[in-house]
Amino acid sequence: MRFSSTFVSGLTLLAGSAIAHPGHDISQEIQERRDFLSNVKRTDLSHCAAKLKARGVEKRNVARRVSQVNKARAKRGLTKRDAASVLATSHNATDLGYSFGTDAATIFSGNNSCVLTPEVTQGPYYVSGEYVRRNLIEEQEGVDIVLDYQVIDVNTCDPVPGVYLEMWHCNSTGVYSGISASGNGDSSDASNLNATWLRGIQTTDSDGVAQFESLFPGHYTSRATHIHLMVHTNATLYGNGTLGNSGQASSHVGQAFFDQNLISAVETFAPYNTNTQELTTNAEDSIFAEEVATEGVDPFFEYTLLGDSVSDGLFAWLAFGINATQSSSVTPAAFLYAEGGVANPNSGGGGGGGGSPPGGAAPSGAMPSGNSSAPAATGTAA
Repeated sequence: MRFSSTFVSGLTLLAGSAIAHPGHDISQEIQERRDFLSNVKRTDLSHCAAKLKARGVEKRNVARRVSQVNKARAKRGLTKRDAASVLATSHNATDLGYSFGTDAATIFSGNNSCVLTPEVTQGPYYVSGEYVRRNLIEEQEGVDIVLDYQVIDVNTCDPVPGVYLEMWHCNSTGVYSGISASGNGDSSDASNLNATWLRGIQTTDSDGVAQFESLFPGHYTSRATHIHLMVHTNATLYGNGTLGNSGQASSHVGQAFFDQNLISAVETFAPYNTNTQELTTNAEDSIFAEEVATEGVDPFFEYTLLGDSVSDGLFAWLAFGINATQSSSVTPAAFLYAEGGVANPNSGGGGGGGGSPPGGAAPSGAMPSGNSSAPAATGTAA
């Protein structure tokens, strides 16, 4: 991994020069990314490092990350290490030479980051109406990962509290929940439209931080291992624990990647090693190539092992820069309602072939996830 005491950023749009999912042509998204880069004033967060340190945010980041790693380790019955040596051996320390004597503050002060775009673009397999929750695992199996995200305003360098960070990714064998489509597992299994695993939303705290418990993602044909991310501003949390499907809030969209050595290590364990889809490396991934072609881009999670083996679990962290003055809506591949999932026939994102919720209610009249007070769906993400 890359480690630095300054913010290193990547504009990780959902863009590339190939088909990211079956039925999804992302050439338009490539152009949107390039258009955004040609107009954006800030493509990294390096200018924010001094202010965040002066305000004590960096110090609180270190303390929070150390605390969360120790909690995660204790939860799994692993040995708690002292702060002076915590996690040092699990980093790719080639460049900076971390050792058992490296202080935790040095390790955890690094902040890789991604500047998210407010442009009208979305990743295929995005499902609107998912739940606000910390633990996304449900019945899935794989390598546990605790994810620590931080949202920073790229213009003011202030943390952004009270916004909703959404994440979703495939399971260990390369399948997304909530989507019934060719190329996404068993496309004849319509019940997957109702599945919610490895998808969820958290609100950011006073330091702009949101955390999740999930599993390390697997891979699928034509894409390197990655996680999709979205920041919702001006969103309303409904009583049913979702942001609904009303299109009321605006979004910033991105993707994040993992070190190739880490991916290779995870892929040796079950059920990852039962995945028969072709593995695409970071170096072969067209979207990743677009990101690193921009000076300063480094769209990787920083991470550490919770124990002596990858199978013991991981803790990873990443910061996002958003332009809080710009935003727009995105179009989901499917909607989640109380009655079940419904593919969006207008998404153009490989989300399947439309349909209605169980019980025959049309998508335009259904309420998101059972919330009787929520607006009806309009075809855009909340």
